[in-house]
Amino acid sequence: MSQRQLTSIDRLIGQLDAALRTSLSSAPVPHRHSPSTEIEETELTEEQRQHALGLMRVNHAGEVCAQALYQGQALTAKLPEVGEQMREAADEEIDHLAWCEQRIEQLGGKTSALNPLWYGMSFAMGAGAGLISDKLSLGFVAATEDQVCQHLEKHLDELPAEDKKSRLIVEQMLEDEARHAETALEAGGHRFPKPVLKIMTLISSAMTKSSYKL
Repeated sequence: MSQRQLTSIDRLIGQLDAALRTSLSSAPVPHRHSPSTEIEETELTEEQRQHALGLMRVNHAGEVCAQALYQGQALTAKLPEVGEQMREAADEEIDHLAWCEQRIEQLGGKTSALNPLWYGMSFAMGAGAGLISDKLSLGFVAATEDQVCQHLEKHLDELPAEDKKSRLIVEQMLEDEARHAETALEAGGHRFPKPVLKIMTLISSAMTKSSYKL
């Protein structure tokens, strides 16, 4: 039996389902176990716990943005292989999404209430980049992942040394994100000029500050 071709309505419904699942419900089951699974919980002061919680909430919001970015780009990619690459990257980011959500729950907190907003904005930017060109779309991935790596490196400096579970998760995320950025550039991604990167940094900063508390 031949497989039915997806219509535009089918794809739209699929995107709406992905948006609701990512921004409002629990994360899907990860493909890999969390790096912190075998590590015992350590005692943190209330101040340390709250700070670690805020940082992991920011990381989770960043992964929500990554899911939306990749889904938007996959929807509008010109070449089938680029769309498939975006979908594969989104699948890998599911691990990060699930790990961060699990750690947030362990720290006694909740994910950001602003996630639906971040998802919508990121999806629009990803879809817009894909409409212009695949080269721009891949370049946007590389630039975004570079900024994510900078945030993760900063979080490793700020996370309490006692919070080994959170640190192991962030270390693995940093390794994965750096690989995603390199892969996007190798696939032909455009390197963004500094003025564009500065604008992206401002947007990222707004997301970081608000998601830390909300």
